[in-house]
Amino acid sequence: MLEQIPFFKGLNEAELKRLKDISILKKYKKGEFLFIEGEESRWLHLLIKGSIKLYKIGPKGKEIFMHQFNGMGLVAELANFENIKFPATAVFLTGGEVLKIDYDKFYAEFLSNPHVSLQIIKSLSQKLKITSELIHQELVLNSEAKVARFLVNNADLFNELKHFKIASILNITPETFSRILAKFKAQNLIALDANNEILDIATNELSKMFES
Repeated sequence: MLEQIPFFKGLNEAELKRLKDISILKKYKKGEFLFIEGEESRWLHLLIKGSIKLYKIGPKGKEIFMHQFNGMGLVAELANFENIKFPATAVFLTGGEVLKIDYDKFYAEFLSNPHVSLQIIKSLSQKLKITSELIHQELVLNSEAKVARFLVNNADLFNELKHFKIASILNITPETFSRILAKFKAQNLIALDANNEILDIATNELSKMFES
């Protein structure tokens, strides 16, 4: 399986065997935690399948959504590289699989590989982009723009998650989410079936709300 992961395509047979020796493939159910804020970052986590929500708990106990990760990619690898505890909590929104790699051994034996190093750089670059998007979402986008972007980019998750969960992801109240959804339906920007699953989305019109 390892040779099919783009992250490790530059490794030879012996390196893949060694990587297998220092790794664990673990399956998770919806609602299970990958890690909790404050835990030691012993493992390097490569999300193979599924969807994960990364969030923090604010001073008043409010859940602050940070990002949603979909396989395939590294999750919170900066904690490993900086040798710090995980700064947030990761929970599965769907069932999934994670390759857990012993980070100390990975660092000592694989980080000098040019292909692996390049993949790490690309992954960290993506995390910078995620941080920029989070700042943009919270400081620039209004509630309608947040919902519009979620509908355009995550139609599959909209059909899987309860509306209050989506509201939590977007850092808005369930009442606000329901009001905006009703407005979009009245404006023919979205069509839902009897089970509140998406039938059609006016992608171009909704995109204008968060791309301008």
